[in-house]
Amino acid sequence: MPKAQKRRRSVLATKKGGRPSSVTAAELLLEIGVEELPYQFIAPALSSLKDSAEQLLKDQRLTFQSVRTLGTPRRLTLVVEGLATQQTSMVKEAMGPSKAVAFDQAGLPTRAATGFAAGQGVTVHELQIRQTPKGEYLFAVKQELGQPASVVLKELLPPLIAKLSFPKAMKWNHTGARFARPIRWLVALYGGATLPIEAAGITAGNRTEGHRVLGSARGITVRDYGSYVKGLERHGVIADPQRRRRVIEDQIALICKKTNFSLNVDVDLLDQAVYTTECPNAIVGSFKDAYLEVPQEILITSMKEHQGFFSLMHKDIGRLVAHFIAVANNQVKDMTLIREGNERVLAARLADAKFFFDEDRKVKLQDRVKKLAGVTFHQKLGTMAQKQQRVRKLAGFIASSLRPHDGELKRACERAADLCKADLLTGVVGEFPELQGLMGGEYAKHDGEPDAVSQAIREQYLPRSIEGELPRTLAGQVLSLADRMDSIAAFFHVGVIPTGSEDPFALRRNATAIVRIVLEGNLRTNLGRYISNARNFVSDDGFKGMPDSEQQGLRRMTEFVFERVRHYGRVIYALRDDVIEAVLKPAHDQALDLVDLVLRMKALESVTTKPEFDPLIVGFKRAHRLVEKEQWDRKPVDLTRFEHPTESALYQATTEEQEKMKSAMTRGDYGQALDALVRLKPAIDAFFTAVMVNAEDPIVRSNRLSLLKHVDDLFMSFADFSQIVVQGG
Repeated sequence: MPKAQKRRRSVLATKKGGRPSSVTAAELLLEIGVEELPYQFIAPALSSLKDSAEQLLKDQRLTFQSVRTLGTPRRLTLVVEGLATQQTSMVKEAMGPSKAVAFDQAGLPTRAATGFAAGQGVTVHELQIRQTPKGEYLFAVKQELGQPASVVLKELLPPLIAKLSFPKAMKWNHTGARFARPIRWLVALYGGATLPIEAAGITAGNRTEGHRVLGSARGITVRDYGSYVKGLERHGVIADPQRRRRVIEDQIALICKKTNFSLNVDVDLLDQAVYTTECPNAIVGSFKDAYLEVPQEILITSMKEHQGFFSLMHKDIGRLVAHFIAVANNQVKDMTLIREGNERVLAARLADAKFFFDEDRKVKLQDRVKKLAGVTFHQKLGTMAQKQQRVRKLAGFIASSLRPHDGELKRACERAADLCKADLLTGVVGEFPELQGLMGGEYAKHDGEPDAVSQAIREQYLPRSIEGELPRTLAGQVLSLADRMDSIAAFFHVGVIPTGSEDPFALRRNATAIVRIVLEGNLRTNLGRYISNARNFVSDDGFKGMPDSEQQGLRRMTEFVFERVRHYGRVIYALRDDVIEAVLKPAHDQALDLVDLVLRMKALESVTTKPEFDPLIVGFKRAHRLVEKEQWDRKPVDLTRFEHPTESALYQATTEEQEKMKSAMTRGDYGQALDALVRLKPAIDAFFTAVMVNAEDPIVRSNRLSLLKHVDDLFMSFADFSQIVVQGG
């Protein structure tokens, strides 16, 4: 059998979301060869390429088994297995005019019929008359036969390439095509045959390029995916990024085993190594021990940001060692020259870092503070000096609210706030902005500030990511809360509020950090007071704000924080959305103790599993709707107006359980509090079975509504149970 026929085979191809059918299928291979791409662009581009290809193939009725992508700095590759050789045929139906309009009294077609037929590309005789709910109507029914996949792909692949987008794109030739880097070659094969598509002025063929140094100038002829991968490996390229990752991890593990050092694990740095190499080769290098006198954060950051080097640690004491691991994109017998070159470049960088560090320590943080008046925080929000003073006031307030009688904590927080932004004016932070806070803490310690102050400054930006490490000290928690609360209040005040995916000042991340610090630090406090004070401090600075009332502004900020609480509850505690909403909805008008709110959510989530809970909520909602419909205000329940024993029983049960519930809530035992509500079910059911609320006697009706309001208030004192979704409710 010829090789081309072997590459085409009959398989069971399953279209995602459709039913499997036996079709003839073949393999599609598309490679976009480019100048070296920035490593940050590659993974998102491969994901986009895969998703777009799957959607386009579905839209074009081409079934397939699987779609996957490969990528290196010089290529983005798409592989589709089991791609049908023919589009699936389809039947198109279009409804036209009614029979009465389409034919005259003699049964001859009118202009409405002929026009509809012509528009659908069929004859009048091919039109069908069908009975519909509106009467008899004409239908045009056409079978659209599928085209060969090779024909469809020639039209499909160029737009697929053009659709790829990047954070930055460029034009480089007369075609005006935009791509992250110039496209230099294309490979497009379907079933072993070349698809001569064109993109960016390049016509696809069956030849790819190997490693820039290790590969052959003649290129590599490709027949299919198997020959593509093997050919590239012979020419120094591991095309699969997951395989490159495993190779790098294995090489690093071997180095650590031989040197008895441990790796300072950095996932981002590993991604960088994967997507900056085609032939990864990890090597170990060293630098002078004298540089270890510099704080290790500076050394680690310098190695990472400037060179992409992994840092190494002592296994026993967890301190940095004067060695590093570099992942080269080359493989030669003697790697000495490459190692020595990396060591020379790193030595120069570390010398610069040490110089900045030594110079910075010659000026105290306190002496830098006054210069913050010349540093802009935001064009609408003044200087960094103004922000720092607002943070100081807010930090002092938060410290006093958390520990009313701890003057030492307040003084430490205020002093830390006084100095917290001064490191922005240092040489090290100018070179490595990601070391903000860390260097401030280091310099504060050098200046003789108390440990609580230096540590708080060091922790002010924690957590640095959504799941990052939190501040460990209470002063650090206070300073981080104050700084983030001020940022949210300031930007909300001037109308710079996140919308959709736009959040240029990371306010959502700040709100998430606030929620995490409060909840995971178990800080029992009224967050609403912090929000109010933060907003007032910004307003006092005289910045032109939005035309909101104070209440509107506070509610907007509170809801912004609550949105992060909702996300936290869903992700961390796997709480139901309706449970979260039931607790949060009435919380706007209460003390915002986030720890307390989450405890209520957990207790409510737990009680929802009880078999009697859903019927209880059905009864509650009935009472709630009646009270809400009548907009019933609280009126005293008149026991003398009860006409049926179930009314007295419900009032007595509610009064008894109210006391038990109040006691349980005071203790924070929300499970017991909810049990009190559950015990009301028989009394509520009996009441609705025995009496009609809307009695003819208006006095009796009024008294029954007051009784239901009594029940409604008891439930609502815990949560808004009308938000709970139950069957039949």
